[in-house]
Amino acid sequence: MISAVFAVAVTAMLAYYLLKFALWAFPVDTVSPGDNINRANKVRPWLFLFPAMFALGLYLAYPVVGSFWRSLFDRSGANFIGFGNYMDLFAGSSFRTAVFNNLMWVLVVPAMATFFGLLVAQLTDRLKWGNIAKSLIFMPMAISFVGASLIWKFVYSANPDIGIINATRDFFGMAPVDPVQIPFWNNFFLMFILVWIQTGFAMVILSAALRGIPEETIEAAIIDGANPFQVFFSIKVPQIMGTIVVVWTTITILVLKVFDIVYTMTGGNFGTHILPSYMMTYMFRDDGRATAVAFVIMILVLPVMIWNIRQANKEMR
Repeated sequence: MISAVFAVAVTAMLAYYLLKFALWAFPVDTVSPGDNINRANKVRPWLFLFPAMFALGLYLAYPVVGSFWRSLFDRSGANFIGFGNYMDLFAGSSFRTAVFNNLMWVLVVPAMATFFGLLVAQLTDRLKWGNIAKSLIFMPMAISFVGASLIWKFVYSANPDIGIINATRDFFGMAPVDPVQIPFWNNFFLMFILVWIQTGFAMVILSAALRGIPEETIEAAIIDGANPFQVFFSIKVPQIMGTIVVVWTTITILVLKVFDIVYTMTGGNFGTHILPSYMMTYMFRDDGRATAVAFVIMILVLPVMIWNIRQANKEMR
């Protein structure tokens, strides 16, 4: 396999140099040598771009088009039904519940993770043991979503001997409850798991941004009589707003794609389905509808991703 790939690469490189030489050494009779060189210079960039464009087309564009085409067929993949899968999705109450839950995740998780990350970055920045605190808060990032879900499954356990929540309720003489089965509120218990994981990511990025703020602006604000809250909210936050937005949108993209937590904790039961977990329920029994859900997720993620890339480009300028 490796030898075949090497042979293809060598052949492509030789073909490139032969084409480049042909464009320069064999000009058309009606074209002067100088014009021929200009023509070769116009073609040369496309020869460099072609491998990357071909790879993107093969591994990115083709799957997107293929998935959309597959979503227009029924379960068997033999009968063309047009947008029937999409109409069935939007007509179903389970899909609407998944969309509503996804909207809550998008509103709550990025906001909470970014807020806690910014708060921790500010509070630990001037502590002697701040690096230790940051390491502990960043540690959940090293855990997989499934592993984190299993940890919190013990925390939320209805058994007072295992679950912290029910152990506390039992201490005060209250009856045990299963947090992941409480309608509506169980979604927030699941969201907190992702907030717990992503706070460390937000903390690291925002801590670096805070350290990049010029000390002169902070000293000038203190000399003018600004208190610590005014320095933070009126001086520091506006200067790192671009970074905050990038962190926010990055976590938003992750939220729109995550399914591990819901799938591990509840399997989508008790009204906790989100779009990725809802897609998984059809993955192995109705491929047409599953690809339709996947295409809906892609459409929702795409605008956020484009906006995130633009914001990142602005930060780099």
